[in-house]
Amino acid sequence: MSTFRPIEVKSTKQLTQFCNTPGLPILDPWAVARHNADAHWMIVDKADNVAARCSLWWRDVPPYPEQSLGVIGHYATQSATSAAELLKLAGQQLAAQNCTLAVGPMDGNTWRSYRLVVEHNSEPPFFLEPDNPDDWPAHFTENGFSVFAEYFSTINPDLSRPQPDLSRITERIQQRGIHIRPFNPDDFDQELCRIYDVSLAGFARNFLYTPIDLIEFMSAYQPIRPYIRPELVLIAEHDKRAIGFLFALPDLFQARRGEPVNTVIVKTIAVRPDYQMLGLGNLLVARAEQIACELGYKRAIHALMHRANDSRKISQRHETRQIRRYALFSRPL
Repeated sequence: MSTFRPIEVKSTKQLTQFCNTPGLPILDPWAVARHNADAHWMIVDKADNVAARCSLWWRDVPPYPEQSLGVIGHYATQSATSAAELLKLAGQQLAAQNCTLAVGPMDGNTWRSYRLVVEHNSEPPFFLEPDNPDDWPAHFTENGFSVFAEYFSTINPDLSRPQPDLSRITERIQQRGIHIRPFNPDDFDQELCRIYDVSLAGFARNFLYTPIDLIEFMSAYQPIRPYIRPELVLIAEHDKRAIGFLFALPDLFQARRGEPVNTVIVKTIAVRPDYQMLGLGNLLVARAEQIACELGYKRAIHALMHRANDSRKISQRHETRQIRRYALFSRPL
């Protein structure tokens, strides 16, 4: 007989318990509610302590060829035993909704928290990087899941090295009348609206893409607003319309460790589809690294790139080396 039993979250009190369980990462109840999961489940032990939790999505999920996805997110567990119970339950619930493939961990879509760190090196965690206990990937692989998608972070360890020769790209961009400028912090909300519009268009062909609304997009940037250095956020414009951007910021975890902050994180690059063949992404990265070097930074982390994304190809041109690997998992239902 199992030492655990499942509880579906139905009340505000239960949702508070779901989000604020001792020993598990704390969640923001407001954010959890906005994520519009179709169900929340907890696994509790005999003393009614929460041993594991997750949310499930089957309605508003990313499209995937020849499959009906069910998504497992808000994942957290106290042990491998409770993880097995939780993932078994999640699979049963998603199968009952006619899902054919379970994917996780992903909080509904790829704009939010998703994937697990599966391979480290000596480079410590960086600001805004996802983190998880080392045994969590095994929870999935030992319960019928396999790697569904891989992601990487790389580092350029020396920003003083010469940049790749982008003179032809620069000339092409200038001939098209494209202008690259820094982020204007005095126009913060409108600048985010411009970045949002580019993101929707630029990411539309990305793996597991689904759009989010402007309110959620802007709310994701509000907590990091005090840490943004405008010089490291670049916006490319053509005919007064934003067509691309690069978002980078300092690695504030270095300061938390008592180290000099000498690293920038290249977090996001996006270019509208009709401008993607110009080499603009390469030029934005080169400009950002040059500016970072002039500001006194020594290194740049190219963060969280899908294996097949253009951003990974751009990173490879800048003599980076891999520092972290992440994975998203799936299991047929």
